[in-house]
Amino acid sequence: MANNIYSHEYWMQQAIIQAQIALSEDEVPVGAIIVKENQIIGTGYNQVIGKNDPSAHAEIQAIRDAGKTVQNYRLINAQLYVTLEPCMMCVGAMVHARIEQIFFAAFDQKTGMAETVDNCFHKSYHNHQVKIQGGILAQECADLLKLFFKKKRRK
Repeated sequence: MANNIYSHEYWMQQAIIQAQIALSEDEVPVGAIIVKENQIIGTGYNQVIGKNDPSAHAEIQAIRDAGKTVQNYRLINAQLYVTLEPCMMCVGAMVHARIEQIFFAAFDQKTGMAETVDNCFHKSYHNHQVKIQGGILAQECADLLKLFFKKKRRK
């Protein structure tokens, strides 16, 4: 990994901006960015409801955007920052994209496949290993999710 001139907290704040866009569109507030050589090459936020697409998770949107940016489906030496622990679908996409490292904020007690429910990144059958680190600005991101679901319950 190239040395980041910005902190993990800085990059996670950029992912939080994406999550806030999702929140403004009444989507579950999850945001993601992909960084390579200290540049954001992809951004995404949850758009499952608006696009009527169960695969339109923040991570998938960011991977699609980054692929277009670098003109390659492989995102070698890239880091993905996401505000919520990835699900199984997103883990698969990250492995196939060859992302080097994943940094996530809030842990997902129901579907978290990086550490909480399972660690799908570190399976012996994968031909690419992804480094993971969770808990970066976890409380801030968890609070954003709690706010969203609290508002939903009130409606």
